[in-house]
Amino acid sequence: MLRALVFDFDGLIVDTETPLIDSYAVVHAAHGIAFDRPLFIRSVGHADYAFDPWRSFGPAADRPALERERQSSKGDLLLRQPILPGVVALLDAARAAGLPVALASNSDHAWCEGHLGRLGLLDRFAFLACREDVPSPKPEPDLYKLVLRHFGLRGHEAVAFEDSHTGSLAAKRANLWTVVAPNASTAHHDFAHADHRVGSLAEVALADLQTRFAVRN
Repeated sequence: MLRALVFDFDGLIVDTETPLIDSYAVVHAAHGIAFDRPLFIRSVGHADYAFDPWRSFGPAADRPALERERQSSKGDLLLRQPILPGVVALLDAARAAGLPVALASNSDHAWCEGHLGRLGLLDRFAFLACREDVPSPKPEPDLYKLVLRHFGLRGHEAVAFEDSHTGSLAAKRANLWTVVAPNASTAHHDFAHADHRVGSLAEVALADLQTRFAVRN
């Protein structure tokens, strides 16, 4: 039986990644410079991926000024993003079943708590494991292992919801069941290691997960 649900944040609960990419595109367009969107998308979800988004502006570019423009644009775009489909229904189902819910995110506490609070979801999470809480971020399993220790569970007693290769690999390395719901920025990722792939969390029902993973335990 599943005894806990663990959610990623960026790209799974809220699409924070598309506004991030779009904010760079907006600044490039404002200056009449082409933006390599496919190259940027390949960097999404990879903490160790080296990519210079301002390279096209040349060595004399005022990078701090460009970053200020981007931050202003990103903030506006991000505030328009809704909670992604299926998230609230799963949280409601977990509450009704008495299952604790945790967050495991490569972002920091200020980012995750700020957005969860703004969206009215913060009180749905019994535990938040964020990047500064562990020695190594995803794809290492540290965040998920921290959640398991907090709840006193073994990996196969929890299911992780992820949208990226990096996150889902971290969950599997900690032996959690892993459901992936890729978004437009991560649909190209390799999810061969995941236990179940869906178009969105709206396709996921807690009762179905209990049946699916109880059979395989």
